[in-house]
Amino acid sequence: MRAALGAAVAACAVTALLPAAASAEPTTAGGLGSSVERVSVAADGTQADGDSAGASITPDGRHVVFSSSAKNLTPDATTGSEKVFVRDQQTRQIKQMSSNSTPIQPPVISGDGQYVAQWGKLFKDTKIFLSQAGTGRTIGIGCSGLSCSQPSLSADGRYIAHVATFNRPASRQSVEVIDWHAGAKVTVAEFEHTLPARPSISGDGRYVAYEDGEAGDVFVWDRTSGTSSGPIEDSSKGATLVQLSDDGTKVVYLSGSDTYVHDMPSGTDQLVPNVRGVAIDPTGRYLLYAPADTTGPSLTLRDLQTDTDKIVSDQPASAVSHAVSAGGRDVVFQSTAGGIVPGDTNGKSHVFVRHFG
Repeated sequence: MRAALGAAVAACAVTALLPAAASAEPTTAGGLGSSVERVSVAADGTQADGDSAGASITPDGRHVVFSSSAKNLTPDATTGSEKVFVRDQQTRQIKQMSSNSTPIQPPVISGDGQYVAQWGKLFKDTKIFLSQAGTGRTIGIGCSGLSCSQPSLSADGRYIAHVATFNRPASRQSVEVIDWHAGAKVTVAEFEHTLPARPSISGDGRYVAYEDGEAGDVFVWDRTSGTSSGPIEDSSKGATLVQLSDDGTKVVYLSGSDTYVHDMPSGTDQLVPNVRGVAIDPTGRYLLYAPADTTGPSLTLRDLQTDTDKIVSDQPASAVSHAVSAGGRDVVFQSTAGGIVPGDTNGKSHVFVRHFG
């Protein structure tokens, strides 16, 4: 039952896609009391000629990373396959990250916007590619397994939590943290299976939340003690990890049709019923969620302290973890729906940022 639940909610992205998207400048839309802009555009505002998705944003809202098959986002964009791009919201410039592979899952960016980690296939195995956002230069990162996957970055990009898989065909795996500055590695947990582990590291690199995909349990490892606590959920229920907040105080997980926000200091859970949590802001206060049913807005931002909601998208849309900036000020998402901003003419999937306040 618990393994089945883990498989049923395996994707961290919550998806609902339909027709087209649009415009480079912030535009008030939908009567939502906020502004929205499309960020998967070239520096001159030209819309991307390919599909873009899987976006995350830095805590300060300045940098957005996403993958795209577009060929016109930068003058030197590589043609033919999906690549990773970083957009500086302050300068409106976009840069392609170099890599020898096509990304398998959404890229991740360090909290300071300086590093981007990609997970892609290289020959028979998968590898993690770490790039400097400013220069696009790739830094070699090795792990102890044949394949490395599911990267999560600390705020300064120094620590990389990931999964190392062993044997071919793969039969076991471990959750590891690499300190690539010091060339050191720590094993967080080991499993005799290869079901998703989804490690999520705190901003300071001290805590790592991870999942035992076979048992359907969520744990949190503490670098200071070198031990893991958990399962953090009710042991009679299965759970799937969504994200650890950057400050390490909140863990979002799914169980059944509900979302729970676990407070690490108190050990208590806050229930958000009948919704699927997608991401939490760095402070742990704002939860991005999608409805469990098909009615209402596709993405909503909840203030967990006041239990008030703001609509992020009232049209079909999806998002991934780390999609919310600090204080819930900005939310990145993707959609093929028309009418989100004016000027959408090509029916592609685009990346947007909803600005609140």
